[in-house]
Amino acid sequence: MDNLTFAGMDGIIILSVFAIVMLVIGYYSGKGDTNLHHSLSGYYLAGRNLGFIALFFTLYATQYSGNTIVGYAPTGYRTGFSWLQSISFMTIIIGIYLLFAPRLYVVSKRRNFVTPTDWLEFRFKSKAVTLLSIFLMLWGLGNYLLEQLVAIGQAVAGMTGGTIPYEIAVVVFVLVMLAYEWMGGMKAVAFTDVMQGIVLMIGIFVFLAGALYLVGGNFAEVTRYIADNEPAKLGVPPMEVSVNWFSMLVLVGLGASIYPHAVQRIYSAESERTLKKSFARMAWMPPITTGLVFVVGIIGIMLFPGLDTAGSEQLVGLMANKIAAINGFYYWMMIIFFGGIVAAIISTADSVLLSFSSMLSNDVYGKFVNPGATEHKKVMVGKIGGIIAIFFLLMIAWNPPGTLYQIFVLKFELLVQVFPAFVLGLYWKRLAAKPVFWGMLIGAIVAGLLTLTGYKTVFGIHGGVIGLTINFVVCIVGSMLVTVSAEKSLKKDELAVLELEA
Repeated sequence: MDNLTFAGMDGIIILSVFAIVMLVIGYYSGKGDTNLHHSLSGYYLAGRNLGFIALFFTLYATQYSGNTIVGYAPTGYRTGFSWLQSISFMTIIIGIYLLFAPRLYVVSKRRNFVTPTDWLEFRFKSKAVTLLSIFLMLWGLGNYLLEQLVAIGQAVAGMTGGTIPYEIAVVVFVLVMLAYEWMGGMKAVAFTDVMQGIVLMIGIFVFLAGALYLVGGNFAEVTRYIADNEPAKLGVPPMEVSVNWFSMLVLVGLGASIYPHAVQRIYSAESERTLKKSFARMAWMPPITTGLVFVVGIIGIMLFPGLDTAGSEQLVGLMANKIAAINGFYYWMMIIFFGGIVAAIISTADSVLLSFSSMLSNDVYGKFVNPGATEHKKVMVGKIGGIIAIFFLLMIAWNPPGTLYQIFVLKFELLVQVFPAFVLGLYWKRLAAKPVFWGMLIGAIVAGLLTLTGYKTVFGIHGGVIGLTINFVVCIVGSMLVTVSAEKSLKKDELAVLELEA
């Protein structure tokens, strides 16, 4: 995000207000709730009692963060109208949620699941499947958390006009996040999600209105400008780009639907009706959020022509400077909006960190290191483990690898390999543990090797999708062979019994 030359001290004041509100929410979320710090479900799932408003906004914050605005608009600027796919990403995620979330909720309520791998352990009763899924999910969470840390530094440094440097911004707001999450757990995270979600929704509309004002309120003029000056961004993309688009839909749609922190929000709903109601409202969010951000990116092509990749990453900040100069209303709305973007990024980061620490405490420590530990001890291990992990990631965030979009893609390549086990396991009783393990492992190895050797896509298809295809084949064919083998063995046993009886 480019320095907001209009913000300065006003930006620091707004950020301070958001930080104080977050800390207050954290304090009152945990005040008087003794169960919160002594129970895994209390701390990590808000006591499985999130109502419609809190659940909707925490799901919204899980799917969209401030980084949606900061990262998606520049991508739209660089690629043009083919970035319409970003709306499809979010739409397909909701569809996948509706495919498995209600059924998973019923099982989780009955079995008191805390983490996603609780379901996999219950379903397959295999340590190998559980361990591998833990690793892949922690990989996805670690990458997602890194993405948010980078975005926090860029957003705060940009909003304060460079007064707060990138490195200081990351450290200060990470400390704020750790403090309110320590005090209030999932309950604090959900309530801060409500605050940032409202600010983000309103801010997107105001930002778009300001951008349209700058181009005379005529979006048709923008498309004419692109047709005359950069027609490639307006035309039908070539076949490989279209294939890549479909590949991204699969990668993001399936991968994001099994985000560990998203799955835990399914567990946190107070009822199945509340869960379905929240997802029904979420179906309206892709055009309202990513759709409007896409339009912002397209308008930016006319307002700031000729930006290179690094320059385009600053697009939102550049546009905000122009919008803030329109009048006093837009000035303060831009400051509040960008404070909301920072709060949204932090709110997404806290969700990821909470899920990461829950898997460390319940899955790694509770399942394999000290199965007899009390829930209070597990919660403390998760809190401390999360702090250690985030400061390790801070060292990486000091020199972030690639653009935000590149970091965004990175996390899905391995995470998506858990999808067949997770969702097929809900619907296909004959899905067997050994094929699931080998499918996940081979799929992850293929995706990892393609990425490490520079073949992120092959004919437009992402390495993660190629690995996932192999994964599905191994799971399905392997499970069918196991079933056939078991049936043959059963028939032999029956024949042997008949022969003995004869």
